Amino acid sequence: MKNKKRALITGINGQDGSYLAEYLLSKDYEVFGTLKRNSVVENQTSRLNNIFENVNLEYADLTDMSSLTRLIKQVKPTEIYNLGAQSHVKISFDQPIYTTNTIVFGTLNLLESIRLFDTNIRLYQASSSEMFGNSIDGDGFQRESTPMYPVSPYGCAKLFGYNIIRNYRHSYKLFLSNGILFNHESPRRGLNFVTNKVVNEAVKIKLNLSNVLELGNLQATRDWGHAKDYVEAMHLILNHDKPDDFVCATGVSHSVQDLVDYTFNKLDMDPKSYIKINKKYLRPEELSHLKGDSTKIRSELGWKPNYTFETMLDDMIEARLKLYK
Repeated sequence: MKNKKRALITGINGQDGSYLAEYLLSKDYEVFGTLKRNSVVENQTSRLNNIFENVNLEYADLTDMSSLTRLIKQVKPTEIYNLGAQSHVKISFDQPIYTTNTIVFGTLNLLESIRLFDTNIRLYQASSSEMFGNSIDGDGFQRESTPMYPVSPYGCAKLFGYNIIRNYRHSYKLFLSNGILFNHESPRRGLNFVTNKVVNEAVKIKLNLSNVLELGNLQATRDWGHAKDYVEAMHLILNHDKPDDFVCATGVSHSVQDLVDYTFNKLDMDPKSYIKINKKYLRPEELSHLKGDSTKIRSELGWKPNYTFETMLDDMIEARLKLYK
């Protein structure tokens, strides 16, 4: 009987980690995940409720290399998916040091653990479209070759992670891959992210539980996909025949205004009656437009998204209506 592959997911209780865990279990993996110690544990694993009995959870912290090496020695993973981080861009301006520590030193701690204890482990690094900043190719897209000039502490930290992965790959001949994922959402997205914030507040307004939605820059555009599609891309990237870097995106961008309009229209409401602009939601330096060219991952790995912008939002709206009703 062939031994099962073993995957270790940092940040398993986040949006991406929970979907990835479900997907890997469907592929007959043994799945292990790290949790950061939290004084309020009751809701910490809520995204894992469907699979709680089938995953192995361990306390560890990306900034504590000893906890990571302990886990790697104990679990002996064949694959590691590094998804743990302080991942909210606006909050990274408020907590730049913490954000940088979790991403920069977290990535380095994992790399050193692999280099010192098991060089056969494959590592997937969650890189981000935020690394591009406002750098856009002439055709309006961002791709693997687009220069990177991040405009947030989060983006800057992710760019270090991206580059150190490439450095260790070449220096030590390790199987280390970057997934440059553009924005991806789902019903499990945190309510402080604009997509689920809009959906959640619109549903509450529809049900007379709220009467206003406060937002920042309505003109910013993003390439939004569904997290379920993107975790499949992570698995494809790490099971490619060679380590490499891939942009993962839908290739279609929409503005925050588009997001608002679709959500409110779906609920038969006029958004103009409920939207209020609040400057506290503006970034110190704005990232205006993101649109990814995922030709490489589509042609080399056969990936393509199943969800559109509209069906992604339909899924999120339906989940919120079900929750509140």
